[in-house]
Amino acid sequence: MDTAAYLAAAIAYLSAITAIQAQLDSCATEISILFHSPFNSSAFTCHPVWKSFTLRYSQSEDGVLSVVLSAPYTTGWVGMGFSNDGMMVGSSAMVGWIGRAGKAHIRQFHLRSQSSSDVIVNEGNLLLTGVKPAVLLFGSSIYLAFQVKFLSPVAEQKLLFAFATETPNEFRLTKHEDKVSINFDFSSGSSSGSSFPYKMKRTHGALAIFGWGILLPIGAMVARYCKQWDGLWFELHLAFQFVGFFFGLAAVVTGISLNNKIYAEIALHRGLGIFILALGILQVAAFFVRPSKESKIRKYWNWYHHWVGRLVLFMAAVNIVLGIGVGDGGASWKVGYGFCVAFILIACIIGECMLCGRLPSKQVAAPS
Repeated sequence: MDTAAYLAAAIAYLSAITAIQAQLDSCATEISILFHSPFNSSAFTCHPVWKSFTLRYSQSEDGVLSVVLSAPYTTGWVGMGFSNDGMMVGSSAMVGWIGRAGKAHIRQFHLRSQSSSDVIVNEGNLLLTGVKPAVLLFGSSIYLAFQVKFLSPVAEQKLLFAFATETPNEFRLTKHEDKVSINFDFSSGSSSGSSFPYKMKRTHGALAIFGWGILLPIGAMVARYCKQWDGLWFELHLAFQFVGFFFGLAAVVTGISLNNKIYAEIALHRGLGIFILALGILQVAAFFVRPSKESKIRKYWNWYHHWVGRLVLFMAAVNIVLGIGVGDGGASWKVGYGFCVAFILIACIIGECMLCGRLPSKQVAAPS
């Protein structure tokens, strides 16, 4: 080959490099120049799986699955997990990142629980082959390449994808920024989002916020600030409280069902939820044994009803915040509930001001 041919080949190679570096990876991107065998095969099937995550794979008849996962990358880590039930707990994941001085790392992790101390490096249920896993940063994407051996070619598999923006410290994974669980069919290359458990989590949170965090506080404000509406305030108060209680009850039932499936380590959140439900049941029961206004014990009933009700609302707000945290609700849930709390507090401040303005002033007798 003459000099001109060598020059043309070099220009073509550099053009391919530039094209890859200029954009995020996609199935149209040629990656054969990045990896040696067995990860550079043109026979790989390619499928976008989540956000800008791209999954390339092939599998042999003896159950060896070759994987190249790519994702956008600046800092932090990127991971792909294999799960039996779509849950993080109990799954095993391959995680890659670029550490200090540009050193690349890829390790298997076993996710024993939601606690970071139980995410164990170099352990897991994935049977890796003798082919050494690889990770590299190219352009705007990070690439994780590894082989997993199954007993037979795998068809449908529950996969987890996650990323974080903070780099692991001494092989301890930092908390993920976002995650997803999907059902992936390696035989057809199709995928579907897994609605469990994230849909159930959202349902539990939405019911709790709507019932305990919105309807019940509104009902309490009606009882305190709307007494001038004659008998209407009482009917509105009952309506808000009973509907709110049943939404809250539905949230507790959903939460118990969710916990029975995922066995989450959330003793405080679960305990507070049961305590709040018990107080709510007592409040409902108190309505049916409410003494008449002429009764001597009515003032004690009023004291009990008012202060237990306030305790329920306060504890419910605390538990909602706690639930958003343990459920990884993210910024949208925090901002949304924060807006609700701010609205209720502002309404209470305005109501207290108006209530003070309506209170009759005490008549002071003139000195004799």
